[in-house]
Amino acid sequence: MYAVVRVSCVLLTAVAFTACGTPAPDTAPPTARTTVSPAPASADGIGDPYYPKDGNGGYDVEGYAVSVSYDPPTKQLTGDTTVTATATEALTTFNLDLIGFDVTSVEVDGKPARAEREGKHELVITPEAPIADGAKFATRVRYAGVPEPSEDQGLGAGGWQPAKSGGAFAAGEPHVASHWFPVNDHPSDKATFRLSARVPDPWSVISNGREEPPVSEGGWTTYTWVEPTRIATYLTTIGIDKWTFERATLADGTPVVNAYAPGTEDKKKVQARMPEVLDFLSSKFGPYPQSAAGGIYLNENIGFSLETQGRPIYAKWAELEVVVHEQAHQWFGDTVSVKTWADICLNECFASYSQWLWAEAKDGVNLDERFRTEVARNKERSRFWNRKLYDMGAGNEFTAVYDKGQLAVHALRRQIGEDAFGKLLKDWIAEHKDGNASWPEFEDLAAKVSGQDLRGFFDAWFRDARLPADEFLYPGTLRE
Repeated sequence: MYAVVRVSCVLLTAVAFTACGTPAPDTAPPTARTTVSPAPASADGIGDPYYPKDGNGGYDVEGYAVSVSYDPPTKQLTGDTTVTATATEALTTFNLDLIGFDVTSVEVDGKPARAEREGKHELVITPEAPIADGAKFATRVRYAGVPEPSEDQGLGAGGWQPAKSGGAFAAGEPHVASHWFPVNDHPSDKATFRLSARVPDPWSVISNGREEPPVSEGGWTTYTWVEPTRIATYLTTIGIDKWTFERATLADGTPVVNAYAPGTEDKKKVQARMPEVLDFLSSKFGPYPQSAAGGIYLNENIGFSLETQGRPIYAKWAELEVVVHEQAHQWFGDTVSVKTWADICLNECFASYSQWLWAEAKDGVNLDERFRTEVARNKERSRFWNRKLYDMGAGNEFTAVYDKGQLAVHALRRQIGEDAFGKLLKDWIAEHKDGNASWPEFEDLAAKVSGQDLRGFFDAWFRDARLPADEFLYPGTLRE
């Protein structure tokens, strides 16, 4: 997520890494594994131990149809969202995540339902009649108010954010969607997403997926965006501004829409290289996996850029390296999403290493030399090494994955060899496309592809919070 890209993130400088803080040494057993246990029906959390209130139990979402009207001068949002889901257990009540707003009505399958707020996060819904296990049902929620700012701290904190121009945008990780629509807010429950957003002229709206023709009436225009590819909820977005749009297609016909906030027109030169970036990444990871492409350029100095699906959001400071990172997330993080937040290295370590792959291919950088230089620079810094890359603990997700993570992935490449590494990257995406996967599953696939027992290597680099022993620190051509 973070650099905060974020919500996949690329840090601005080495200083920024330090500013984000370094977690204390982790004393948990290095082989401990974090898993999600299925949440019981009506549970107010999906089972992720890092964020117990994220998501909900008892159902699987198929799609979100979000309709909002937003008035920039008053910051008032009026919403009408329908969540289509399938019950995984018999339900007499169930929860949705929604922060703030006055809920004016709730219906389940067209019939009025009782809705109660429980704390800041939960909307508890009691349908008129119980929902049978396996039944498909639709929940419609009408709500209104001024979106509440996030109370999260640190890298990736976001949610609904006002823009300097007077508009607004939604971006953050790991929490964002519940700040503007009712949702099962955890990446393990991916669903399709449709947004219709009504704003007064001359404001306009950008979001995920493919656009439908806007409809204007009475000085207001409704913009509709449709993402048919299942999406993790933190990867949904809305941007309201006086955008300058660019439209094109990739060579394979994928539609491209770029949106530039006033004052960011200079970023068109950077974004012009996006097709080249996607071609390069496709050569490493397999075909581009999203329904649409593009970028959203904010005139905001937020601390991160984010890999919002198909159309990343970029902070004002973002340059080409950030584009490489965020577009790499379209494979690592977006099409293959984490099962729990303990697995975040699957997103950030590989998006960060993509920057190294780009530098190697485009600028002729010797990555072995870069690796040795970085190790030598940090070898005596225990605070660099005492951050785990897997199961690092809540609040520590977006630290080591951006620098130590690059070293670890390069060491893995040298440990298993070039052919196995290339096959591993493509097989991982192909096997889990449009789904969720965990870090232990990645370890298993790496061992299978390489034919090596990698338990010691993975413990040393990803599970331990210390400098790896030399046999793992300098594998293959890294050993001088």
